Amino acid sequence: MALNLVWLGFFLVSFVAACVRLIGGDTAVFPAMLASLFDSARTAFEISLGLAGVMSLWIGIMRVGERAGAVDMFARLVNPLLRHFFPGVPQGHPAQGAMMMNISANMLGLDNAATPLGLNAMRELQSLNRQPSTATNAQIMFIVLNTAGLTLIPTSVIAIRQAMAVKQGLVGFNAADIFLPTLLATAVSCLAGLLAVAWVQRLNLLKPAVLVTFGLIGGLLGVLFFWLRHAPPDQVSKLTALAGSGFILSLITLFLVVGALRRINVYDAFIDGAKEGFGVAVQIIPYLVAILVAIGLFRVTGCMDVVMQALTSVFQWLGMNTDFVPALPVGLMKILSGAGARGLMVDVMTTYGVDSFQARLAAIIQGSTETTFYVLAVYFGSVNVRNTRHALACALFADGVGLVAAVWIAYLFR
Repeated sequence: MALNLVWLGFFLVSFVAACVRLIGGDTAVFPAMLASLFDSARTAFEISLGLAGVMSLWIGIMRVGERAGAVDMFARLVNPLLRHFFPGVPQGHPAQGAMMMNISANMLGLDNAATPLGLNAMRELQSLNRQPSTATNAQIMFIVLNTAGLTLIPTSVIAIRQAMAVKQGLVGFNAADIFLPTLLATAVSCLAGLLAVAWVQRLNLLKPAVLVTFGLIGGLLGVLFFWLRHAPPDQVSKLTALAGSGFILSLITLFLVVGALRRINVYDAFIDGAKEGFGVAVQIIPYLVAILVAIGLFRVTGCMDVVMQALTSVFQWLGMNTDFVPALPVGLMKILSGAGARGLMVDVMTTYGVDSFQARLAAIIQGSTETTFYVLAVYFGSVNVRNTRHALACALFADGVGLVAAVWIAYLFR
């Protein structure tokens, strides 16, 4: 419903603004709007077509990891830590395994696998619910960790950046250079959500496994921050790109090696996943067309300029650098719609160039946040939970902290 109103609002506001410009003597505004409609639709299709190859490659590799048991292995590694966040779930209950698999799939960028795993986890958690219409503490923690989920590899964002770079004729562009800043931003968001839920639920996180993990993460972030403040900018850029590409290639190699050692037909597994990847790329075409044509009209009639100037004036009055303003709508839209935020991100990349600071920040925001209202509606709706208690407030808190962190981290890596 919210996205429907936003999408309709783009069209109606654009049409009213065009009428005002026409009354003012601008007779070219309607032809410009018509041209924008066709150009935006063509851009959406070209991006999706370029995305097909990358998504086929990645989902194919991920399918190898699934069949080889690498995702399950990862779930077992994180279980000793995450079980402290769900004290109401008995040790060995099926909900534990389902939650670990879902969180692990999210961390590895397995969106298609993560959703059904998440729905299964909600059903298992509901079996422990003594008040079926009211969310339990464990369900709320699980939902918030999903909406503010830690993502190791922002797969689709990297794929879109690569497709846009090809479209804009950039040679040697490293689409994976957002890996480290996105990881940091999503880690901050996830920590904020975790602490918010823990505070409301009065969870005792003073456990050795939790403290050691937080200590290690804090230490790594401290070292990284010190390095960012003192290292030359060109060195930061090169090492960030190296970290992103090196991690992804190492993970791919690990999946293939584990699959081979377990006598999995890695080629057949890859082909099965690649077929699904092509379908995913085709599936997003209607959503991308819908949001890009609406944003195109909003921009060509001057409405986007008015919004950006207003935001810029506010942040200038506060004495802040305003380079981040064009990417801000991506974070605001992501709360409502992943497809809408994706369209705004593509619009920023098209307007400013995929290698610009604004486009890079938009990619970091897109890769480090989740569609909060969608996740709450689908996950709670699947088990008929109506009273979600503090889930939305904690999730929105994590979103806000994550957005601020993404902007700050993007400036550190600039």
